[in-house]
Amino acid sequence: MGIGDVYQAEEVDPDLHYVDTGMYDVPEYGSVYVIDAERPALVDTGIGTDHERVLAALDEVGLDPADIEVLAVTHVHLDHAGGAGFLVDACPNATVYVHGIGAPHLADPSRLWEGTEAAVGDQIEFYTEPRPVPEDRIVELEDGDRIDLGDRELVVHRAPGHAPHQVVFEAPWMDAVFTADAAGIYAPSVDELHPTSPPPDFDLDRALADVHDLREMDPEWLLYGHFGPARTDDRLDEYESVLTEWVEAVTAKHTEFDDDEDVFEHFEETVETPDAWGERKGRAEVALNVRGVLRYLDEG
Repeated sequence: MGIGDVYQAEEVDPDLHYVDTGMYDVPEYGSVYVIDAERPALVDTGIGTDHERVLAALDEVGLDPADIEVLAVTHVHLDHAGGAGFLVDACPNATVYVHGIGAPHLADPSRLWEGTEAAVGDQIEFYTEPRPVPEDRIVELEDGDRIDLGDRELVVHRAPGHAPHQVVFEAPWMDAVFTADAAGIYAPSVDELHPTSPPPDFDLDRALADVHDLREMDPEWLLYGHFGPARTDDRLDEYESVLTEWVEAVTAKHTEFDDDEDVFEHFEETVETPDAWGERKGRAEVALNVRGVLRYLDEG
């Protein structure tokens, strides 16, 4: 797997492809999906920095930007929606579908940009400031809505544990769910699940409820935003354990240490992340997830 590579997810569905967007200049972290339906769709957009790779993926799949009618955004964190404004400009017939809580942040992304700068620290260098999406090209979603793809549809399920504006998209025709961050981060090269608990809105109870809801959908496939498709098997049970144990571990060190910087240092030095991410991204991922748990504990 490599940055910019496009894969046909043939086992899932011949009309499903995904591209490694090269988020943070590492492979196997950010994926954007292409559904070659009657109304062709993208699921998520990646960060604006990488939108050209998404457009190149369309060309490889055999689609023109003008063919895209649906940009289905799981949530407005910039690693999932930062490219929306760029892709709307490039795809003249596309409409962005996003939960109502997130819609204002796509129309005016200034606060979203400020919040991202505060959350990701020096990793902001990998981002591009998002472009606004015209309000008349946004459709606000609610739980239970359906996105019409012509010959099939995506079913919207709210999943607020990671962020209040997060949804997952169930794709019944291929027995799959686009999981956003609700099922964790999947590293296919090592077949591992990693927690995702970023600030400012991570909530453990709600996140575990999201996992329960995914389990109730009982899909054969989980289509991870980070990264790629995987058979469900026992991964939801595994993620429930991974996330719970992660929060317990951070809680224990938060109690043990007087200074939160010692908590960060402990986990940055002891948590192993996939080699594909490299040391810098690995440490930054751990720090971001520690910060989210600490905020959750402070507000709990």
